[in-house]
Amino acid sequence: MASQSTSESLVARIAYLSSDVVVSVTPSLDTPSGYAPTLRALASDKVQGVIGLETPQIHTVRHNADPLLSALAPARSGKLTTITTTSPTLLPSIPHLYKLAQYPVVIHVSLTPSTYPDYQDITSIRQSGLILLQSETPQESQDIAAAAHALAIKSGKAVLHFFVSREGSAQGDERELLQNVLDVSAARSHQLRTTDSTSLYADDGVRAQTTRVLAQEPQAVEATIPAGTAPATTAATQHSTTATSSATPTSQDSQKDTISSLSSTDSTVIKRAVTSDDILAATNTIFQTIQSVTGRKYDIFEYTGPANAEAVIVSFGSSTAAFRNVLSQTQYGELEKVGLLSLRLYRPWYGTKVSEYIPKSVTKVAVLEQIKRKTTKWGPLFIDLVTVLRSEPSIKGPRTVVGYQLAYVDQASAKEALGTVVRNLRAATPEQNLIVGQSEAPLDEQQYEVSQPKVEAAYTKILAQLFGDKIHIANALDKAQAGVPTETSARPEFGYGALLARLEARENFIKQAEYLAKTSKVLPGTAEAILKWILVAEDSSKSAEAAKEVEQALESDGSAAAKELLGQKEYLKKESQWLVGSDAWSYDLGNSGVHHVLASGKNVNMLIIDSTPYSEHAKQDAARRKKDVGLYAMNYGNAYVASVAVYSSYTQVLHALIEAEKFDGPSVVLAYLPYHGESDSPLAILQETKKAVDIGYWPLYRWNPYGAENGEDNFHLDSERIKNELKEFLKRDNHLTALVRRNPVFAANVDKSYGTEVRDQQKRAAKDAYTRLLEGVSGPPLTILFASDGSNAEGLAKRLERRAKARGLKAITLSMEDYPIEDLASEENVVFFTATAGQGEFPQNGRAFWEHLKDSTDIDLQGVNFSVFALGDSLYWPRKEDKIYYNKPGKDLNKRLNELSGNEFVPLGLGDDQDPDGYQTGYAEWEPKLWTAMGVDKVEGLADEPPPITNEDIKIASNFLRGTIKEGLADESTGALGADDCQLTKFHGTYMQDDRDLREERKAQGLEPAYSFMIRCRLAGGVATPRQWLQMDDISSAFGNETMKLTTRQTFQFHGVIKRNLRGAMRAINRALMTTIAACGDVNRNVMCSSLPQNAHVHAQVQECAARIDTHLLPSTTAYHEIWLKDEDADKRVLVAGNAVQDFEPLYGPTYLPRKFKITIAIPPHNDTDVYAHDIGLIAIVENNELKGFNMLVGGGMGVTHNNKKTYPRTGSMMGFVSKEDVHIACEKVMLVQRDNGDRKNRKHARLKYTVDDMTIEGFKAEVEKYWGKTFDAPRDFKFDSNVDAFGWQQDERGLWHFTFFIENGRIEDTADFKMRTGLREIAKVHKGEFRLTGNQHLILSNVASKDLEGMKALMKEYGLDNTNFSALRLSSSACVAFPTCGLAMAESERYLPVLISKVEKIIFELGLGKESIVMRMTGCPNGCARPWLAEIGFVGKAFGAYNMYLGGGYHGQRLSKLYRSSIKEEEILEILNTLLRRYVVEREQGEHFGDWTIRAGIVKETRQGKEFHDDVAEEDTEE
Repeated sequence: MASQSTSESLVARIAYLSSDVVVSVTPSLDTPSGYAPTLRALASDKVQGVIGLETPQIHTVRHNADPLLSALAPARSGKLTTITTTSPTLLPSIPHLYKLAQYPVVIHVSLTPSTYPDYQDITSIRQSGLILLQSETPQESQDIAAAAHALAIKSGKAVLHFFVSREGSAQGDERELLQNVLDVSAARSHQLRTTDSTSLYADDGVRAQTTRVLAQEPQAVEATIPAGTAPATTAATQHSTTATSSATPTSQDSQKDTISSLSSTDSTVIKRAVTSDDILAATNTIFQTIQSVTGRKYDIFEYTGPANAEAVIVSFGSSTAAFRNVLSQTQYGELEKVGLLSLRLYRPWYGTKVSEYIPKSVTKVAVLEQIKRKTTKWGPLFIDLVTVLRSEPSIKGPRTVVGYQLAYVDQASAKEALGTVVRNLRAATPEQNLIVGQSEAPLDEQQYEVSQPKVEAAYTKILAQLFGDKIHIANALDKAQAGVPTETSARPEFGYGALLARLEARENFIKQAEYLAKTSKVLPGTAEAILKWILVAEDSSKSAEAAKEVEQALESDGSAAAKELLGQKEYLKKESQWLVGSDAWSYDLGNSGVHHVLASGKNVNMLIIDSTPYSEHAKQDAARRKKDVGLYAMNYGNAYVASVAVYSSYTQVLHALIEAEKFDGPSVVLAYLPYHGESDSPLAILQETKKAVDIGYWPLYRWNPYGAENGEDNFHLDSERIKNELKEFLKRDNHLTALVRRNPVFAANVDKSYGTEVRDQQKRAAKDAYTRLLEGVSGPPLTILFASDGSNAEGLAKRLERRAKARGLKAITLSMEDYPIEDLASEENVVFFTATAGQGEFPQNGRAFWEHLKDSTDIDLQGVNFSVFALGDSLYWPRKEDKIYYNKPGKDLNKRLNELSGNEFVPLGLGDDQDPDGYQTGYAEWEPKLWTAMGVDKVEGLADEPPPITNEDIKIASNFLRGTIKEGLADESTGALGADDCQLTKFHGTYMQDDRDLREERKAQGLEPAYSFMIRCRLAGGVATPRQWLQMDDISSAFGNETMKLTTRQTFQFHGVIKRNLRGAMRAINRALMTTIAACGDVNRNVMCSSLPQNAHVHAQVQECAARIDTHLLPSTTAYHEIWLKDEDADKRVLVAGNAVQDFEPLYGPTYLPRKFKITIAIPPHNDTDVYAHDIGLIAIVENNELKGFNMLVGGGMGVTHNNKKTYPRTGSMMGFVSKEDVHIACEKVMLVQRDNGDRKNRKHARLKYTVDDMTIEGFKAEVEKYWGKTFDAPRDFKFDSNVDAFGWQQDERGLWHFTFFIENGRIEDTADFKMRTGLREIAKVHKGEFRLTGNQHLILSNVASKDLEGMKALMKEYGLDNTNFSALRLSSSACVAFPTCGLAMAESERYLPVLISKVEKIIFELGLGKESIVMRMTGCPNGCARPWLAEIGFVGKAFGAYNMYLGGGYHGQRLSKLYRSSIKEEEILEILNTLLRRYVVEREQGEHFGDWTIRAGIVKETRQGKEFHDDVAEEDTEE
C-alpha cells in the first residue's frame, strides 16, 4: 500500500523500527528536522521496534552541538544506534566518524539543499571507513534505509545512507521488510556486547569482526592466520558455514585472525577482521532479500541503457533520476547508444566490478560529479574511475574518460544537459571539467539557514544598546562572507580569524592616515584632524568624537588621498570587538576558537550563550564532556570572565558587558538563557533560570585577574542564594589560585545520585532514632504518614499522633517523602493522610512515595493493617467529567494498598470541604473506627486537647505586635521567621514568602524553601516625589529582586527581600519619608484616592482627605520603630513590670481588627479606584470645582473561597453623605463598629461585608451613627462612566501636563527589549513635579511644566516610554502577582495574563474591537487582589493552568460578575471568547459594553448583591 510522504519521513520510520536509540539532529530547538515529526509521533505512541529490546529512545541534539558525539555512548553500551541528520553536519564530525566506523551505527543523511545539494559533503568523508549507500527516490530511500540497518548489523560496521529528500510514495509494509532483512541473532550479539572506553578521539581498540563456525573432527585446535588472509575452505564446508559479525575490542597483538574450538566435538570458530569482500557478500544477500520481499531489484552499480551502448554517463548527483527518465524514453539522435551508470554502494569502492556493469562496447565515459566548489582539478569519482576504466579497454580499444562538473539540472532541462555532455564526449578533443546545467538553483523553501535563535536575541540587543554603532560582531550571521557557508562563518575559529584581519586592517589604516597627514597628501586642516585622532585612536569614547571631525575634514578635502581614506572610514572608530556563540563551543575547548582567543591575549570579547535548561542538565551524556568555559578561561589568568543570566539579574548583565568591553585582553561572558524550544515563553525561561541560579548550577559572578592591582577583589559573586556558601569556600581570597587549588565544584555539579543516597540515609537515620525512642513504650505501634499541600493533612496527622499516644499507642508521624518506603512491608499498623493537589494529584511531599508504590512489583503488604483518610473538595471540579479528581490521591492510594495485599482495617475516609464542618465532618466519623479497630476505643481519663492557636491569640500575646520578630531576625540558621511572627510581620508591612518556582528543586536538594519577604509601602493616595521614586528604585536594587511592583492599592511593593536585608530595606524606606506600618494585617491599610490628572485643584482637596484618614487610622504601637528603625546601640527600650513595653492602642486595642480593612476614594466620573470593592468607599461630591464631602459606601470586599458558598464578594452599600471635615471621624466609627462586631472566630467570615449583611445595612448604619453621635445626610447625585485610566498626555487647569504610562500589571523592570526601569529612573532625575500611582497599576508623570515638556518627551521617546499604542483590552487589564512569590496562588496571573491577552488580541483585531475597552482581570487565587469579580471578564486561578471564568461585571466597577465556566484552560478560554466576541460584535446595541451585553443576551444572570453571587451560575455544579 502506498503512502504519500517524504524521503526523510520514510527513512525516519525505518530508523525508529530498527534501533534502540535514534540521535535526531535538529537544526534548532524551534525548527524540527524533516525526520523529527515522524520520530516524535512514533515515540509518542510508544511504538515497539522490530529488533530493539525496549521501546526506542529519541535523543534530540542541535546541529551545532557536536551531535555525532552523542552516538558514541549508546553505541559503546551495546545499543543499536542510528543518527538522522543533514549533510552540513558531516565535515565538523569527521573526528568522530573514524571511531563510529567500527560500531554498527547507521547514519541517515539528507543532502541539502534538496534542490541542488553539494555532494562534496559525501566525497570528503569517503576515507573515514564508513560504508556509504545512496538512494534517489522516496521508495528507494525506504528500501536502502532498511538495507543500511541490515548491513550495519551484518558487518558490525557503520553505514552512512545518503539521499536527497523528495516527496513521493512508498509501497509495502516496512515492518515486514525489516523482519525479513534484519539479522536478529547478529543484532542480539551487538546488544550484549559493551565497550568501556570513554575517550573522545583516541582509538577504542574496537574492530568489526566476522565469525565463522566450521564443522570439523572432535579436537581442540587453536591456530593463527596472518591478518588479511582468508582461511581456506572447501565448497562443501562453505555451504555449511554461518557467518556473523561483531565489534570486538582488540589490541595491537591481536590484529591476526584466530581459530579456536567452539566445542570439543564438532565445530570451530574463526574470527577475523571484516573485509570488503564480506561487505560485498552481505550487501548482495540483503539486496536479494529485498527483491524477494518487494520485487524491487538493487545492485551496487546500476546500469540503464542499451546493451550495445558506445557511451556511458556515470552520474553522481541529484539529477541522476532525471537523466535516467530521459534515456529510458529517448534512444535516438545524439542520445542513441548512450547508457547511464549510477552508484548504489559508494564505499567500499568496488572499482574492479564497474566493467561488469557496462557493455563491452563502451568507449567513452562521462563522469558527472555534483561538487559545487572544486578544490582539485579532478573530482574524486573521476579519479576512482579513470584508473579502472583505462586499465580495462573495451572491445574497440582504450576508453576515453571525461570529467564534468554537474550544476543544477531539473527534469525539464535534463535532456538538454545530456545533449551537452554527449556532444562534448564525442568531440575529437573533449573538454575536461565542463560545467553542465544552470549556475543558479531555485531556493529550497524547506532549507534551514543557520540563524541566531530568537530567544537568544536578548543578549545581542543589550550589546547593541550598550555599544551602539561601535560594536562589531565578527561572526554575525547577517554579515556577508563571500563564498563561505554560514555554518563556517558562525564558528569562533572563523570569527577570530576575521577579527585578527580586521584589527590588522585598522592598524594599517592608522599607519596610512599618519603617512598621508605627514606627507602633505591632504590639506593642513585635514592633516591636523587626522593627527589629533591618531592620539586617541585606541580610546573608544574619545576616538568617536575625533572620528567625526576627521570624517568631516576628509569630505571637504576633496583630494585623492582623502577619498581613499573615506573609503575606509569604518576604521575611524575604535570598535568593540565581539564573537557571539552558543554552548556548542563548550564541547571541544582545546581545539576551538575559544582556546585560540584566550591563548592569543588579544582584546577580543566573547559572548557565549548557554541554553541548556537546568532541568535537563542531568540527562546529558557524560561522554560529551561539555566543559565549564568560565573555569577554563580563568585558568589562563589573562582573561576577564563573567557568568550572567538576563532573567535573573539584568543589572549584573550590564555590569559584566561593560567591564568586559573595558578590559584590555580576552573577555569571556557566559550568558544563560535556558529554553526547551525557541517558542518557549519568557515565563518558562524565567523559571528555568531561577532554578539554575538558586541551586548553584549557574552561579553569577565576575572575575578580573588584575582586580587586586587596582585595590579591588578579583572575584565578585553576584548570586544571592549561594553567596554564604561560596564566601566560606573562598575564605576572603578572591584569587584564581584559590578556585583552582580548592577545586570549587558548584552545587549543580554534585552527582544527583549521591545526593539521593544521602537523603535516603537521612530518612533511615531519622526513623531508626525515633523507633529506638519508642521501644520502651507499651501498646501497638502506629505509623502515620501524610502528604500535605497546605497544612490540613499534616495537622490531622499530628493531631492523630497526639491522640494515639494518649491512648497508649507507639505513634510516629512522618511525611511520605521522609519515610523509607522499603519499611512499609514490615509495619504493623499504618494510617495515611493525603490532601488533593492540582488535577487530582498527590501533594509534592507525597509524589515520590506514590510513584514508587504505584510502580513497585516487589512490595507485599500481607499482614499490614492500613487505613487512608483523604481530604478534598467535592465541588472544586464542578464539571461532571472532572468529578474523578475529587479525593483522587486518597482513592488511588487505598486501591493500590489493597492490590498489594494490605489489610484495610478501617474503610477509606473522605473529608469534604463542602460538608458542614468541612473535612472535620468526615474525620469525626472515621477516627472512632480507627480506635475501635486498634482496640483502644474504651480508654478512660483522656485529657481534653487544648484548642488550636488562632490569629486572635497571636495578637493578644504579641505585646502590641512585637512577638519574637526581633529575635527571629537575629537567627541566621534559617531564612524564615516563625509562624506566629509571620502573622505579626503583616502588620509591619511585610509577608514572608518562598519562591515557588524553586520549591520542588530545593526540596529535592535537601534545602529549605527559598524564603524571602515582600515589603509593601504605605503611600496615601499613591503620590510620590521624584526623589522618593529614585529611593524606591535604589531599594529594589540593593535589597530586592531589581524590580518594583505598582500595586492595585496605589503603592510600591518589593519582592525577593531576604531576611538579612529586611531591616535595611525598612530603614531605607523610612529615609525616603515613607513607612510600611499597617500596609498589611488586620488594620486599616493604605488609603487610595483617584489620581485625577485633569483637575489639580480638586485632586489636592481629595488627596488631603485621603492623607488625613490614613494618618488618623494608623496604629499607635511603638513596636515598628523598635524593631526596624531604632539603632542597635541606641538607648535600651524602657521596660515596666514584667519586662514588657507598655503600649496603648486607642483605636484598635490589643487585638486590632477581626480582618483587614480597606478605604478608597473615587472622584466621579472616574471610578479608577474601584470604590465599590472596599470596606469603605468614598465618592467625592464636587460642586463648582470645590469638594463638599463624600457619599459613603460600606461593606465592599473581594475575598472568596472556591466553592464555599458562605463566602462571596460584595459591592458596597450606600450609607449616606458625610462632609469633608468629618470624613475621617466617620471612617473611624465604621471601623470601630467592625472592631466590636466583626466575627473573630471564623476568619472567612470576618470581613466587614459579612458584618453588614449579618446586621443588615440599616442596623449597621444605626450602630455607626450611635458611635459617632451624628447622622448621615442623604446621598448626593453622582455618575461614573469608567474605571480605567486615561493614557497619554493631559493638561490640567493650571497649564501643567500629565502623562499616564501603561505599566503592564504594575511591574517596573528592565528587559533586553524594554529598559522601562532605567528610563523611569532617568526621568525621575530631571522631573520637577510628582509621580502618581494609579489603582489600575499604572503610573502618571504629573505636573510637567510646558517649558520642560519637549525635553521630557524626548527622554520618554528614547526609552520607549511614550508608547500607549496598545489594544484597549490590554490597557484595561490587571493582574495580581501570584506565582512565584504569593503563597496563596493556585495559578499564574501577572506572568500569564499578558500572554493570554496577546492571543485574544488576534480575535479582537480581526473583529475590529482593538479600540473597544473591555475590562479583563486575572488573579491566581480567589482572594481577589486584582478585583476580578468586578471585571467584565474575570479569571480566577483554580489550579495550575486552570481558571474559573466570570462574566457580566459592570464596566464602571458597579456590578459583580457571575461564574460562567469552571476550571477551564487556555484552549477553552480562547474558544469561548472567540464565540462570545463574535456574537457581541453583531448583537450589541449602540454604546453597550461587553459586560452589559452578556447579561442582556442571557449569557449570565445579573448579580445584584453579594449574596446572589453563587446563584444561577451558567455552569451548575452537578452531582454524579
